[in-house]
Amino acid sequence: MLNTFLIAIREGLEASLIVGILLAYVAKTGRKSALPAIWIGVGLALLLSLAFGAFLSFTSHELSPSGEELFAGVTSVGAVTMVTWMVFWMKKTARNIGKELHSKMDQAVALGSFGLISTAFLSVAREGLETSIFLYASFTTVGTSLAPTIGLLAGLAFSVTLGVLIYKKSVRLNLSKFFTYSGIALIVVASSVLHKGLLDLQSFGLVPRGIALNWALVLAYLILTLRPFTYTLRHKTPVAK
Repeated sequence: MLNTFLIAIREGLEASLIVGILLAYVAKTGRKSALPAIWIGVGLALLLSLAFGAFLSFTSHELSPSGEELFAGVTSVGAVTMVTWMVFWMKKTARNIGKELHSKMDQAVALGSFGLISTAFLSVAREGLETSIFLYASFTTVGTSLAPTIGLLAGLAFSVTLGVLIYKKSVRLNLSKFFTYSGIALIVVASSVLHKGLLDLQSFGLVPRGIALNWALVLAYLILTLRPFTYTLRHKTPVAK
């Protein structure tokens, strides 16, 4: 439950912030006519994310036991790779993401409705697809009990509510600190997904068997990925703008 709750909060808030930045910018620049196009792009991105999650679930259930092990293992390792890359990308760009999205919106306006829909779609779809594959991998790790689903729904509700409050400026949040601490939490969650993925690949025979090897790889992952975050925590974190 805690795994899916943390994933939903982090990824849901990222998506909420991106949507909020797009909406605030078009309102500020007097381009409210662009709002329908933005919402269409956001809606399409959400539909794609849900479809991708359903595809992963359907595919895994249609495979043979050995094929399911391979699929689950490859998907888990792929999810860890994608999430780790996104965590570090957001850590680097969190302070400037507003300017980046504003620049994309300025270019999109010149292209008309299609450009606006595409910009909103691509901005949100990246988060949605990442969330789908990571949640799928996490569900295979924690099992099929009701608790992970409750954690997912609670995390999404909390992240969307917080995103709305930030958009309305009812709440102020130091984004640099948030993405630092939530990045650490995601990496810890990812390590458990990596552990399960390696077990699946070992059962399939794609990775040499051995509990010691498995834990050594997980420990190496944690050391390499957490080091930049521990360095950040030992130094003053600039306030995100």
